[in-house]
Amino acid sequence: MPQPTPAQIGAQIAALPVRWDDKGALYVLMVTSRGTGRWVMPKGWTMNGKTPWQAAEIEALEEAGAVGHVGTDPIGRYCYDKILPDGTALPCEVEVFPMLVRTLKRDWKERRARKRRWFTARQAAKRVDEADLACLLRTQADRPRRHPDLRALRKAS
Repeated sequence: MPQPTPAQIGAQIAALPVRWDDKGALYVLMVTSRGTGRWVMPKGWTMNGKTPWQAAEIEALEEAGAVGHVGTDPIGRYCYDKILPDGTALPCEVEVFPMLVRTLKRDWKERRARKRRWFTARQAAKRVDEADLACLLRTQADRPRRHPDLRALRKAS
């Protein structure tokens, strides 16, 4: 099968909402997808007039009710096939921005369409379908205090 050209790849952004517990363990907030109910990060298409991290912040608020500080540097990327309404698969590349969650809203835009849940990064990695995303999550689980992007985010908030 031929590789898709850049014009055929969907560019998406995602927020990786995180928090630390009192013992320093890293937790990530995952949401269920609307169609299949599988665990994913809040994500969506890039938005005209918004930086990628601003769009990621909007997606986190709409899909998970998460409010916090989003880092401007991506912590990674992953690829997956988005199944379109006509059944075709669109290859998507998702740029992931870390988000330090300050609060979760009790009432948010997609609360009736999605569930949200905190997982350790390793637990989350076991629950996602995308191998690239699982790898990214496992990377965050390995000494998160030493991960430069997460450490900078924690200091900036």
